[in-house]
Amino acid sequence: MKLSVVIVNYNVEYFLEQCLSSVYKAMQDIQGEVIVIDNNSVDGSCAMVRKKFPEVILIANTDNKGFSRANNQGIKISKGQYVLILNPDTVVEDDTFAKILNFMDKTPDAGALGVKMLDGSGKFLPESKRGLPTPSAAFYKMSGISALFPRSKRFSKYHLGYLDHDKIHKVEILAGAFMLLRKSVLDEIGLLDEDFFMYGEDIDLSYRVIKAGYFNYYFPETRIIHYKGESTKKSSVNYVLVFYNAMVIFARKHFTDNNARAFAGLIKVAVYFRALLAIISRLFGRLSLPFIDGALLYGGAYFLKVVWGRNFIYSEGGNYPVLLVTTILPSYVIIWLLSVYFTGGYDRPVKIRKSVSGLLVGTIIILVLYALLPENLRFSRALILLSTLWGVLTLPFARYLLHHLKVSWIQMGDKEKSRFIIIGNKKEAGRVKDLLKTSLLKPEYVGLVFPDRNKAADDEFIGNISQVRDIIEIYEIDEVIFCSADVKHQIIIDKMAELQNAHIDFKIAPKDGLSIIGSNSIHTRGDLYTVGINAIGKVENKRNKRLLDFALSFIMLPLIPILIFVQKKPFGFIRNVFGVLFGAKSWVGYYKSSGISHKLPKIKPSVLNTIDGMKSKNYKKRITDDLNLLYARDYSVWKDINIIFYAFRDLGK
Repeated sequence: MKLSVVIVNYNVEYFLEQCLSSVYKAMQDIQGEVIVIDNNSVDGSCAMVRKKFPEVILIANTDNKGFSRANNQGIKISKGQYVLILNPDTVVEDDTFAKILNFMDKTPDAGALGVKMLDGSGKFLPESKRGLPTPSAAFYKMSGISALFPRSKRFSKYHLGYLDHDKIHKVEILAGAFMLLRKSVLDEIGLLDEDFFMYGEDIDLSYRVIKAGYFNYYFPETRIIHYKGESTKKSSVNYVLVFYNAMVIFARKHFTDNNARAFAGLIKVAVYFRALLAIISRLFGRLSLPFIDGALLYGGAYFLKVVWGRNFIYSEGGNYPVLLVTTILPSYVIIWLLSVYFTGGYDRPVKIRKSVSGLLVGTIIILVLYALLPENLRFSRALILLSTLWGVLTLPFARYLLHHLKVSWIQMGDKEKSRFIIIGNKKEAGRVKDLLKTSLLKPEYVGLVFPDRNKAADDEFIGNISQVRDIIEIYEIDEVIFCSADVKHQIIIDKMAELQNAHIDFKIAPKDGLSIIGSNSIHTRGDLYTVGINAIGKVENKRNKRLLDFALSFIMLPLIPILIFVQKKPFGFIRNVFGVLFGAKSWVGYYKSSGISHKLPKIKPSVLNTIDGMKSKNYKKRITDDLNLLYARDYSVWKDINIIFYAFRDLGK
């Protein structure tokens, strides 16, 4: 057998489906096998593999064994002359395997090979080729110096930025997302080191290949898409710490004691510096807009206090008490900011109407509280209303100004409806078009494009794939969707690379799948469209659902002595009130035995479910699936309220 492809999967069903589809296209005319090791996924990955790819050798682990151990499971049973370690969030070109195997056969000194990797927007991923993480190289990377000098031989050794990424090179380190190895070399040097948690096992394996007298080759004559790109969570403190741990393990294993200690000390300094920058960056991104709003609101209220007081309240002398400035006004500002937050005014992309509505809600709350205050603390309703007017004028202006200054953490102008083109033949393009329209995307425009460059536009199709750049410009397209059943992966990647600076999103629709996959990373927002199951997963809906749960539980808490008499299970009701209040449960959720629950956005375990809002409780599986799908797709807090009202006596379940 020529090739064994080993894929470790964990809860990325739709990406795995697309990966396997591309793998089997590339496997044509090659004697090979595909081994999938699933690390106890709960998203239906194993069921999908068994149903759609029955020829796959599937190892379904009952626990998460980690990347290294799981890959070793697959390698141990592999039969191929070559073993390819491949991530599930990748797409290979149709001739990738033929090209890499031909190169390895002709290059006997090659122990391992990596290829050119692009992210989901068509941009080159620098981890496609890497240098040995010597103390200096690792320090320059972790401290951010290499990013300032990406072409320098001294400072860019970690990603070998000085090497042409379109030419074949001997390199020191290959990426574990796509790593082809001779089975004979693996037999000689051993398998992946299971001491590494992540980010280090590929470095260690690559280095052992070199120490055994072989070379690692960077081979850019074929490409893959790797969704989990360099941008994925690399600014997080967790990544920095995990990376540091991997580097220290590597140093202890391969360097002398003195060098290992020096390496660890040097990297620790860089890690602390990078972690501090990551924390500051994250806090700055999250709190900058509320801080600006708070400063504007307090500054405006203080200015109005001075003007209003001098001209109307204390025109003959005097001033407001210091308590107004030190306590009352800051309290007003806090209420306004919380109201803006809970109405979604700080969700991205930023929407001005939500900020304004939040201010107005906050003003209503302030006026209600104002009426309840002792008279000596009620300074001026007019000041509250004037401050609200000030906020309504200045907060939108601040957002517009920051947006036009290209501030990265301000995103405005996000379209409620996007404009798409779908590249595929009539049958598959029509299926994907229907998939879009049944989702919550509500596309403003969907145009169909032939994959055959020789076909001319007709009543249904606006052009062919050779005209895509002009079509994007003329029709103001936001997203391009490729039908993988009709468009070769080489062409998909060609177009993505060609249009990488066109400021559009790319997605791929697998054959017969219910998903459309894209984005730069498997973690970023908008990376996956499925048939309309996005609503309950939106940030504002999660927040509103939690707010409703907390409010109802808080109201029920003092009423427990009365409410237990109307509950079928009083003690269960008491337990559930506290469980929901502290966030362990939600009052309403999915029907638990539904067959598609694992594919829906994750929510907390619930007391009631979608069936509890119906008169009859005996429904077939198809009906319960539909009810769960509708609940997830079109969620609103009113659905929860209706179900709770209808099944109020069952809150002790």
